[in-house]
Amino acid sequence: MARGGTIYSRAVSVKPVYAQGNQPDGVPPLELTGERTLPDVPAENYWFRRHLAVYEWIAVRVRGLRVIDMACGEGYGSDVLARVAAEVVGVDANPQAHEHARLRYRRPNLRFERDLVETFSTSADAVVFLQTIEHLQDPVAVLEHFRSLVGATGSTQTVGSGGAGNAGTAGMASAGGAGTAGTVFVSTPNVLTLAPAGAPRSDNPWHVHEYRAGEFEELCRTTFSSVRMYGLFHARKLRVHELALRAGWDSVHPRLRLTKPFYDRFTPAISASDFALRPSAEADLDRALDFVAVCRP
Repeated sequence: MARGGTIYSRAVSVKPVYAQGNQPDGVPPLELTGERTLPDVPAENYWFRRHLAVYEWIAVRVRGLRVIDMACGEGYGSDVLARVAAEVVGVDANPQAHEHARLRYRRPNLRFERDLVETFSTSADAVVFLQTIEHLQDPVAVLEHFRSLVGATGSTQTVGSGGAGNAGTAGMASAGGAGTAGTVFVSTPNVLTLAPAGAPRSDNPWHVHEYRAGEFEELCRTTFSSVRMYGLFHARKLRVHELALRAGWDSVHPRLRLTKPFYDRFTPAISASDFALRPSAEADLDRALDFVAVCRP
């Protein structure tokens, strides 16, 4: 699905190829290396919106809860979650990403910590861990750590460090998202649609292991008693574009010399609503772009 077309190509060299534009005063832009996605880079918009769609889907399910966004990167996802959650802490070990996030995204219920996902140990109602498990040497150990963080949701300890952002947490959780308290949300790309046809994996140098649906679900079930699997798919104009690729659009636009003008307009116009999450019972996960596992102890 995502193998063909200029829109799906991505720079994964170790040398930065793009930097964010239009950053607020005093906020250092981050460079795009392929290790993480970024907003404010027009050529990266497809990948950014693909990630953003999942954050927005999760945000609906963590309203009023205390949330940890592990490996939060640039911080945009933590900010999305903080629009509705009681408290959010974004955790990332990269010093440049951490500094950028804490300067750019400011809310009374949001803070950023520089730490490893393996060692950050504050309890929460929900942990969010998107597009990172494929980077890990020991994913089981990390999932077990996350389970321990959400397994004490009855604790009075909060994600925040005090102040207005922590006020009324218990009441907000009861009224808003108590149905998903004690949940870990994990996502990863589908190797079947990420890798070139016939290849065992993609060429992303930061990926240690890439998963098929059954393998990813099995990994999550080694730690969690309840695992619900979802797939992310193209919708709206991306679905139309996908069908056009199958019909041969990739061979037409170069001959018409339309490639750059078309994608210069099409790619920045992609929105999070051009993706849709579907439960495994209603979709063929082998055709999904990404998997999202909703895990409970």
